[in-house]
Amino acid sequence: MQPDAEDDRRLAFAALRSNGTVQCVRRYSTTKLLDLTPALVFMTAAAHHYQGVSWLGLPTSRWLAGYNIRMTIMKLRVLALAILASITTACGSGLISHGGPSERAINKAPQSEALGGINVIDLDRGIATQMASLRKDFTFADTMGGARPVGSVVRPGDVLEVSIWEAPPAALFGGAGTSSVMTRAAGIPDVSTTSTLPELLVGLSGRVFIPFAGEISVSGRSTRQIEAEITSRLSGKAHLPQVIVRIARNATANVTVVGEVSNSTRMALTPKGERLLDALAQAGGTSQPPSKMTVQITRGDRVVAMPLESVIRDPHQNVILETGDVVTAIYQPYTFVVLGAAGRNDEVKFESNGVSLAQAFGRIGGLQGDRANAKGLFIFRWEQPANLPVANGVSSVATAAQDGRVPVIYRVNMMDPATYFLAQQFPMRNGDIVYVANAPITEFQQFVNVIASTVLPLVAVKNSVN
Repeated sequence: MQPDAEDDRRLAFAALRSNGTVQCVRRYSTTKLLDLTPALVFMTAAAHHYQGVSWLGLPTSRWLAGYNIRMTIMKLRVLALAILASITTACGSGLISHGGPSERAINKAPQSEALGGINVIDLDRGIATQMASLRKDFTFADTMGGARPVGSVVRPGDVLEVSIWEAPPAALFGGAGTSSVMTRAAGIPDVSTTSTLPELLVGLSGRVFIPFAGEISVSGRSTRQIEAEITSRLSGKAHLPQVIVRIARNATANVTVVGEVSNSTRMALTPKGERLLDALAQAGGTSQPPSKMTVQITRGDRVVAMPLESVIRDPHQNVILETGDVVTAIYQPYTFVVLGAAGRNDEVKFESNGVSLAQAFGRIGGLQGDRANAKGLFIFRWEQPANLPVANGVSSVATAAQDGRVPVIYRVNMMDPATYFLAQQFPMRNGDIVYVANAPITEFQQFVNVIASTVLPLVAVKNSVN
């Protein structure tokens, strides 16, 4: 190579290095360049060797003669620098886009300095079986099955109805506004009177006022206990008093039903013991098919969700509700994200019954046949360290999340027919990211397109000048 040509070559690659894109050029080997059209092969050969000797073992003169091109050494230098400039611009500005990490980059993820402790695991029979066995959710029967029917316990906000019966002769409650009942025993007429007091609202103090009995604490007490205290206080004032206390309006023993139901409502609880499906029926049922619905019960600081279908199939899951429970009907509450060379990029919803990896493929439209790398399908997931297979050499000690979970990438080879059986066992999780890498030929195709869009116009200009 002549000294001036060598200077041009050093100058071109110095420009590439200054832009940080020399690796972009070196990624495309000489072997790949053979797939270019003949005109591009010649141009690239000129960029490698501007004059004389050989390229790929062939004298440059043979290439010149083969395509009947008469160009001076100076024109070749200018054209070669234009090619390199176009590559620099394409790599530096993102015209050659990868749309995400390559398969090779993901395989090197455990060496990442940005996030330590990443584990790359191949999906095999052992992994699929282990992940399927971990798919055990909490159930209503296990976590909320100890509730008892609501008794006749009075709370602030309830409204009481108090009826007082007095044997004859009535001393206190025999006046106007009372009713009487006449019975005949041993031929002697007896008349008993009853008086129903106006409705009594239990205030924040938890106390109510009863005439001739005074203030009585009722909050947290059953109606039987309240009856006994009122009777005791009236003894000696009323003639053989008898008292009946009833909760006229229950303002505290309620459950709330919200979400994907026909009518959100508050349902009062009774000593009968209303159950979960009773609450949904009271709200008019769910607005979506049961197979796609999830029912969630919030009780205090505990939140448990189950598929509605599971509650219907298993009577043990139709638990008794407690005061203050919130029942929420949710339509397809879980999602996973699909990126890369899949049939579509989207956030895909799925029901709490769960979906397998095979079902996930179907919902995203499979892989793009002209772009996807069938050996480069990856599932990004945060796993609990206890769920990781130690036998595969996975480091369950290194953690990168605040809650102690470990970043894991499951590598799936869709070229292996056995993978399609394993995909039926492998469950998707809420928050998973499914990424499909581009095939290597796709990246090279983009490179060729950039070169063609730069070189061919130059050739057209040259021809028109000539």
